[in-house]
Amino acid sequence: MKKKVKNIFIEGPILPEFIANSIAKHQSKLDIGAHDIFLGQVRADEIEGKRVQAIDYSAYNDMANEVVHDIREAAFEKFDLSCMHIYHSIGRVESGQICLFVFVSSAHRKMAFDALRFIVEEIKSKVPVFGKEVFEDESYTWKVNK
Repeated sequence: MKKKVKNIFIEGPILPEFIANSIAKHQSKLDIGAHDIFLGQVRADEIEGKRVQAIDYSAYNDMANEVVHDIREAAFEKFDLSCMHIYHSIGRVESGQICLFVFVSSAHRKMAFDALRFIVEEIKSKVPVFGKEVFEDESYTWKVNK
């Protein structure tokens, strides 16, 4: 039987309204004592004298969604979480805009802090998402995660 895998991708930047709405939905969950949030933002890095204007994200969607599913499962096994949400941009995201939103909730803050770090590091090291850093003259280079 094939596992049910949620799509993590949002076309373009992750907007502040989307983030705020996601957080607001948790106010009625009274067993939660802590939320922790990671927001990945596109930097206007300078590379070889050129400034990054945007990142154009692409991915092996099915594979990426399955890897994130596995990361979610591992995090729920390792940490006592109430819920978790992971969203990543696909397509063009301008410098200064949000491209990754990870939101975890638990009864206590330490669990939320530890889980969030684990999840973000797993995403950055394992999920097949690729970023083409686009410069002001529309030339580009492929992003290398650090």
